[in-house]
Amino acid sequence: MTSVDRIPPPDPTDARSMRQRRDAGNWYQCDAELVAHIRAAQRLALEYEQTQALDPAKGRQILQSLLGSLGNEVLIRAPLRVDYGTNLYIGDGSFANFGLIALDVAPIRIGRKVQIGTNVQLLTPIHPLDPALRAQGWEAAAPITIEDNVWVGSGAIVLPGVTIGADSVVAAGAVVTQDVPSRVVVAGNPARVIKKL
Repeated sequence: MTSVDRIPPPDPTDARSMRQRRDAGNWYQCDAELVAHIRAAQRLALEYEQTQALDPAKGRQILQSLLGSLGNEVLIRAPLRVDYGTNLYIGDGSFANFGLIALDVAPIRIGRKVQIGTNVQLLTPIHPLDPALRAQGWEAAAPITIEDNVWVGSGAIVLPGVTIGADSVVAAGAVVTQDVPSRVVVAGNPARVIKKL
């Protein structure tokens, strides 16, 4: 997991756009460009929710417009909630049940044949510990990676900067605060290895 303390404080002389700062993993503030991107993603996600069950082919077209990449034979049951959509990458044959929240401020990469239960939260945003910076609207993010053939149980929460290794299982309701090795089962809050596979 990426520590808030490892992100340098905002630099008032930084000439980069807020989007460039966001993409570099630095502190940024959500400006008009980013708000427009978020609103466009919300519109597409709502359109997907209204379409997916009735017209799966059209639903797939909407997802292809919304997401960074969408593999073959992917099923995402609506509702799906994203920040930007374009930072969410889903591999072939993956499945997400109802209520996936993928706050993709930083990239979220979901491998092939991943199974995601209901109401899972994949959370890349990071907020400052300093209350003054929080009040000014600064935030950052760190990527999440879920490798191939992982099962993430219902209600699990995956925090910023985490990688879940291939063939592993995250138990329902687990809160994943650090990397998970391949071929293990993790459970609890914070999630710990309880079994090797």
